[in-house]
Amino acid sequence: MKKILRQLQVITLLSIALISTACNRPVKKDLPIEKEHAKLIKNIGNGNVQCGMQDKAGNLWFGTSDNGLYKYNGKSFSQFLVTNGLNSNNISCLLEDKDGKIWIGTDEGLCLYDGTTFSKIQIPLPKNLPTKKEELYRNSHWVFSILQAKSGKLWFATIDGVYLFDGKTFTPFVVNEASGGYLSSNNNVERILEDKAGNIWFGGRGNEGVYRYDGTSVTNFKLKEITLQFESRRVSHNWAWPQLEDKNGDIWFSNWGGAYRYDGKTFTSYTKSDGLPGYNGIVAKIIEDKNGTLWFGGDAGLSRYDGKSFSLFKVGLNNPWIWEILEDKTGNLWVGTRNTGLYLFDGKTFIDYTEVKR
Repeated sequence: MKKILRQLQVITLLSIALISTACNRPVKKDLPIEKEHAKLIKNIGNGNVQCGMQDKAGNLWFGTSDNGLYKYNGKSFSQFLVTNGLNSNNISCLLEDKDGKIWIGTDEGLCLYDGTTFSKIQIPLPKNLPTKKEELYRNSHWVFSILQAKSGKLWFATIDGVYLFDGKTFTPFVVNEASGGYLSSNNNVERILEDKAGNIWFGGRGNEGVYRYDGTSVTNFKLKEITLQFESRRVSHNWAWPQLEDKNGDIWFSNWGGAYRYDGKTFTSYTKSDGLPGYNGIVAKIIEDKNGTLWFGGDAGLSRYDGKSFSLFKVGLNNPWIWEILEDKTGNLWVGTRNTGLYLFDGKTFIDYTEVKR
């Protein structure tokens, strides 16, 4: 009996000690609830997030094909539409020039944003321009891409041809008079790139290969055709969009069947048979990040290339078709997709930054 009482006393003392310890333990305060990040509000149609840039102040800008232009300051999104002064809600390219002004290419031409207002810029067109092929684009003045060269001059690739702007005057630049173009006989260039040596590269659908301008003459480089299975058809392409020059000095190009790499002597193609992910092998965008890693955006998600093999990432993407990849100054990757999707890539998955307004 004494033994049992002694055991009960021990248990009682232990219980009191535990209760005392629990009472004296600091109470864990509720941690602050992290607010949900701001989102790009999609309120017009579907379309794409098809271009992006970061300005000198650190703001991110995204152009869409239906919902106009968005500015993200890290806390909130501002949307700009025709009602705010844009000439169109279909934004195809963006560039901040050396003076801090933002040039905006749309399907209706050019806009210039000075930080306060949007101004419509008219490119004077030659009088002898042929009529556009398709009725849908008959009245369009689409600007596909904009480049500011090291010289400070601006290059514009448009549905009405290529133009060079010296700050005062727009001058037509003929790349290839014999080229057929895609939407019209004049739009034989849709992408422009300046390499480290100062050469200007041109590429567009409808061309055979790509073109390089060395400041004196234009040289055409023919490309091996890339064939892909598109639904029930087999389609071949030998055109290319110049995308970037990597840290090794190689220049990368994309097309609807894959990609090309030019090492200064030879063009090497990359397709599904080389491990490039994709339903059809389509590549719309290529960038190189600060670490020298290449990223490819296409019809199946985001692909990382380490120089030997491709790795595909698509977890979290509502639509895997990628039009735009942007690395910001902190090293974050932003991805723009069809259906006006905007995502932040955390290295493994995609965080959705789009909200549909109903």
